[in-house]
Amino acid sequence: MSDLPSLSATERLIIELLAEHEELFGLRMVQLSDGRLKRGTVYVTLGRMQEKGYVESRQEPLPPGAIGLPRRLYRPTALAMRILAAWQAAQAHYIAGVNPQEA
Repeated sequence: MSDLPSLSATERLIIELLAEHEELFGLRMVQLSDGRLKRGTVYVTLGRMQEKGYVESRQEPLPPGAIGLPRRLYRPTALAMRILAAWQAAQAHYIAGVNPQEA
């Protein structure tokens, strides 16, 4: 049996937000996190998560005449959703006091 991939609290929060909203840009995640995500770290974390295969991203097209940089939208990968489900199951067992060997 292989080990459950590591998932920091920040990564888990990002995956939970993306699972709920399907696709978000970084600053929107900060807004939705109620202060748990910070502007200075969200994009660093998203970059690491993309390297791990937890998120995919695309650039939002700019409307005609718009100025500035287009936003990058992120969505969870199937891998991230499996990892999140495994962590949630492990948490439920822990909270219920179930020993994994007994389950």
